[in-house]
Amino acid sequence: MVSFKAGINLGGWISQYKDFSKTHFDTFITEKDIKTIAESGFDHVRVPFDYPIIESDDNVGKYKEEGLFYIDRCLEWCKKYNLGLLLDMHHAPGYRFQDLKTNTLFEDPSQQKRFVEIWTFLTKRYIDEREHIAFELLNEIVEPDSVRWNKLMLECIKAIREIDPTRWLYIGGNNYNSPDELKNLADIEDDYIVYNFHFYNPFFFTHQKAHWSESAMAYNRAVKYPGQYEGIETFVKENPKYDFMMEVNNLQLNKELLRKDLKSAIEFREKKKCKLYCGEFGVIALSDIESRVKWHEDYVSLLEEYDIGGAVWNYKDMDFEIYDGEGKPISKELINILTRKKV
Repeated sequence: MVSFKAGINLGGWISQYKDFSKTHFDTFITEKDIKTIAESGFDHVRVPFDYPIIESDDNVGKYKEEGLFYIDRCLEWCKKYNLGLLLDMHHAPGYRFQDLKTNTLFEDPSQQKRFVEIWTFLTKRYIDEREHIAFELLNEIVEPDSVRWNKLMLECIKAIREIDPTRWLYIGGNNYNSPDELKNLADIEDDYIVYNFHFYNPFFFTHQKAHWSESAMAYNRAVKYPGQYEGIETFVKENPKYDFMMEVNNLQLNKELLRKDLKSAIEFREKKKCKLYCGEFGVIALSDIESRVKWHEDYVSLLEEYDIGGAVWNYKDMDFEIYDGEGKPISKELINILTRKKV
């Protein structure tokens, strides 16, 4: 089995794409990109995909070879360059983490059936590719609690295990894969499960001035790491609806804060005796490069200390780019940190 220790996400390709077109899918990620990632020192890629790539709503159960081709080809490239591939369903039938008001997956049995059937189909398709490809069932669940996700997740795992008892499956918890929610996942007795969380703390640093976050745009300040948030009291006084931000007033943004925020995941592993993985972490490219490098250095050193694999968000584009459009790293020092050559 290839290693899933130091990875990078391929967001924006067959998930969260700006353009649903053959031209985009053919050109956004090519063999050259996979070769660059491997030669940089990464050992795997996390590949988010949206279900419309492989199945149309008006032709349920008929899977599209023209879309599956991109997963197949990426897998062949990964095998060529000895990379692992974590296949992550980012947009499922009836569920998108960006469209919480319109989601129907956890209420609609027909959508749940589709979800399970997609994964059983993919399990059969890649039955002989256990060495290089693992499955992440669903990205960033957001529910009032974990009850409905636990039910669907267990059903999906059962269906997969009837076909493939030893496929590595990655399972994330509620509240956007929060480390704090791992403890609320159903207990699973399975030696081939990895528990997945995401880490973007402290939020108003990693997401400073993020255009999709109302609160980040309202605060609208450059934040350095290490350091602290500036002007919180004045901001809250002028914007009372963000009074929750007083909790971060005078907060020291440093490695010990990251360690504290990681603590619940470590406690979960100690109790469960399981494998952990951080499927997404990173800092928005609007941050100054020195702060980005230092945050990643501190966080990756914690992943190393606690023996946790992970994949940085994101290879290129998507506001968190690690490489530019030409495939050149924005910082060689950052690449060395992310590939764990320097931690």
